[in-house]
Amino acid sequence: MNVAVCFNQVPPKLLKGEAGDRISEEGAETEARAVRRALSEFGHRAVLVPLGADIAAFITELRAAEPAIVFNLCEGFWGDSRKEMHVAALLDLLGYVYTGAPSLALGLTQDKVRTKDLLVHHHLPTPRYFLVEIGEQYPKTCDLTYPLFVKPRFEDASLGITTASIVESEGELKKRIQYVHEAYRQGALVEEYIEGREINAAVIGNASPEALPLSEICFRSGLARSIVSYEGKWCEDSPEFAGTEPVCPAPLSTEEEFLLRDVTLRAYKILECRDYARVDIRLRGGIPYILEINANPDISPDAGLSRAARVGGIPYPQLIEDILNMSIKRKEALHAKS
Repeated sequence: MNVAVCFNQVPPKLLKGEAGDRISEEGAETEARAVRRALSEFGHRAVLVPLGADIAAFITELRAAEPAIVFNLCEGFWGDSRKEMHVAALLDLLGYVYTGAPSLALGLTQDKVRTKDLLVHHHLPTPRYFLVEIGEQYPKTCDLTYPLFVKPRFEDASLGITTASIVESEGELKKRIQYVHEAYRQGALVEEYIEGREINAAVIGNASPEALPLSEICFRSGLARSIVSYEGKWCEDSPEFAGTEPVCPAPLSTEEEFLLRDVTLRAYKILECRDYARVDIRLRGGIPYILEINANPDISPDAGLSRAARVGGIPYPQLIEDILNMSIKRKEALHAKS
């Protein structure tokens, strides 16, 4: 089968954020090459189709590949992560069936505030929060308890997250909100910091989605903050990276595991994720607080979702083939209706 593996390229100069953010941005091509190798093991003709600044050239190259399925790994457009949903919408307009979440799910889950609004509406636990838009006076925080966690509204991959993201006072809060506004050019999400165990819950499937073995992010003593910072996730020579260790399967009681899987699958369905996703949770006092939902997580061989699949008995090439087969079923269903 002809498969086009699409990924986004990075501009020479990033549009926002820090210079070091390029590390995570450039990981898309590495991920795409791993997916292509896995598809080749199952006999597919997989072609890499990069998305750069020229959309017309991307469309021309995509059409030349004549793919039966598009494996969509695009996390934005030319340095703008807000346009992740637009790439999926473009594939829809071009008539391609593609892997992963549809446009709306990508847009909703990338917006941390709208995600939390939906979770609250459906009575799922998430840290209390408020949003401060650019140019807006932040509200009084008397109903929120310090320490507070300040994040860019629309970023993922821990972009904009450092030890300074946890604030203990009004002065620190103002300073961090200003940083997010100026560096990332977007609103700042302010939420209560949950001191607890950090759990990554990966999900695959559609009609009957399955929660893969749960993974815990264990933080070594000596870290300034027990959080998954940008350096802790991407900078291998940093103390934060060395002090951030994933353990899968996570050592959990039967009751804890039931609660975590329950809120994970409910969130997956509410946000209308598709094929695969990851839900990040903090477990405190028996309550699984949902932090974020990533509808387009990294599926490189050493990434968290792939690790959970491997622990669950699904080798990496089989994981990629399973994801491809989900999109093939969608294509067959569309043809059956036409």
